[in-house]
Order: sequence, then structure tokens, then C-alpha cells
Amino acid sequence: MKPIEEQTILITGTTSGLGQELAQALARQGASLLLHGRDADRGPGLVRKIKEATGNHRIQFYRADLSSLAEVGELARQVISDVARLDALVNNAGVGFGQDASKRELSQNGYELRFAVNYLAPYLLTERMLPLLKASSPARIVNVASSDKHRWISITLCSRAATLG
Repeated sequence: MKPIEEQTILITGTTSGLGQELAQALARQGASLLLHGRDADRGPGLVRKIKEATGNHRIQFYRADLSSLAEVGELARQVISDVARLDALVNNAGVGFGQDASKRELSQNGYELRFAVNYLAPYLLTERMLPLLKASSPARIVNVASSDKHRWISITLCSRAATLG
């Protein structure tokens, strides 16, 4: 792998939690970052905050709602058109249960919301990014899961992508 200062990394779900902490840590180390979030208002503020805190100005924000497979595809298209290489894809974005866990919520495409955002979206994004990741070899894909019961699905979805070289 290249030194971190020479790497370009896409991280989904960066406007809070683990994604935000990872973005800050990698920015401090000098990586070029492509940060994804669903909230168009919070994204630019996050980028500004990280740039100011770290001095790293190689940070871009991409807005996409991962409950829409069309927006996942558009996110991939934008990233592919913006960068020549991608050293790592971190599928971190996820959605948990709302206030009423018994209430079924649907994605924009009619799938159960958690299944759409936590599994379908990272799978589609990974599939669309594979040509760029392979061309950037050795590249890595990291799938973040919220608990052990979700791990087997993440492992299954990325098994094909794990052979990037």
C-alpha cells in the first residue's frame, strides 16, 4: 500500500459517529478524503471543521441518500468522474431503528429501510466502484457492521470484492 498521504479514501456516513471520527483521524494523517453524508447542510460544515482542525485541505463532500439506489449510483458516478484513483472504500453509513422499532419503514425503492441502507447500498456502491478500485490496486474495501448479527451479511456482500489484489 502507498503511504497514507498518497491515498484517496471514500468514507460513507461521515456526518456523525464513527465515520466522522475516522475522517478526522485520516485527515490528520494527510489522506485525501471523499466524505459522504445524507445531510447537505451538515456536510460542508463538517469539511470546514476537519480542514481547520487538521490543516488538510484535500477533502471533498458528496451528498447522497443511501435509501435511494439511484442516488447510490449517482454517488459512484460522481466519485469516478472526480478522482483518478481510489485506495480505499469504507462502507460505514448505516441506519438503525427509529423511536418505534416495531414500525416498518421503507426505502425510496420500496425495500425495508435498514436492509436498503445497511446492505443494498454498500453492495451497489462497491460494485460500481470496483473498476476504479481494481485499477488502483492494491485497494481495500472496509465494511463496518453495527453488531455481530449483521456481520455475516456484510462478509457475504463483500466476498467478491475482497479479491481486488
